[in-house]
Amino acid sequence: MAGSAKPVMTPPLARASLRELAPEWLPLALGFLAMYVPAFWGLLHGIWGSEEQAHGPIILILSLWLIWRSWNEMLALPPKPAPGLAWPLLVFALVLYMLGMSQQVDAFTIASFIISVAAILLMKRGTPALRLLWFPFFFMLFMIPLPGAIVSALTLPMKMAVSYVTEVLLYAAGYPIARTGVILQIGPYQLLVADACAGLQTLLTLESLGLFYLNVVRHTSAFRNIALALLIIPISFTANVIRVCVLTLITYHFGDAAGQGFLHGFAGMVLFVSALILIIAVDSLLQWVARRHQARKAAARSAI
Repeated sequence: MAGSAKPVMTPPLARASLRELAPEWLPLALGFLAMYVPAFWGLLHGIWGSEEQAHGPIILILSLWLIWRSWNEMLALPPKPAPGLAWPLLVFALVLYMLGMSQQVDAFTIASFIISVAAILLMKRGTPALRLLWFPFFFMLFMIPLPGAIVSALTLPMKMAVSYVTEVLLYAAGYPIARTGVILQIGPYQLLVADACAGLQTLLTLESLGLFYLNVVRHTSAFRNIALALLIIPISFTANVIRVCVLTLITYHFGDAAGQGFLHGFAGMVLFVSALILIIAVDSLLQWVARRHQARKAAARSAI
């Protein structure tokens, strides 16, 4: 119709421009870059370069993406700075940073980053912002390496279980395989199931992948969320078994050099891809179960 004004559609939360954010956040960002670019560079050429802790950079990137995804929503909250809580946390984080960098304690360095970001958020926006962004901070905890004593105590039983299941599956498939502890003998080759293939850190990495998936999909069904969270552990174990089976078959068919070379890294990709596929498949099954349950309840109500 002539003369009618078209409604202007505006998003409920317009993302603030960089020009608006720069005076408040740019000095903090520069300070963090000065502190943690050298720290993360050292981690990339140190513990994050190892197979057991290679998930660290991935978790960091995903955590920062989760914060950025909710950044606009966080800025829309009324600021309630909490300096009384923020300053002690910041001082504690700086002490951890100095100890971590000077004594080369990687766990302290990583923990200092998490705590300092939380302290700055408390100082600038308060507890409502931290409550909104609780999951990215919790997710970053998976970057922190566990003490070696705990890892050693829990890794051996897991490796034994993965080795046993691998032997049973491949023997049932007709392969000439035997097992002594965590050593698999297949044909002329012996394979030691290493910590990186079936250890505690691998399990925690896959657990973090499952929790990330839960946070991204954000199911409204409590049944699906709880059931999937509980099933992440057996899913992770199954993915570990798949990886060891793949490595064993690569070694058997293509030789020891292939099993320890590029294809060994490819088996690591198989681990994460298979875990993601299993998580999605289990989630789809839970969705089907939930729909069947709702359909039965609806049919029962209509029959009354």
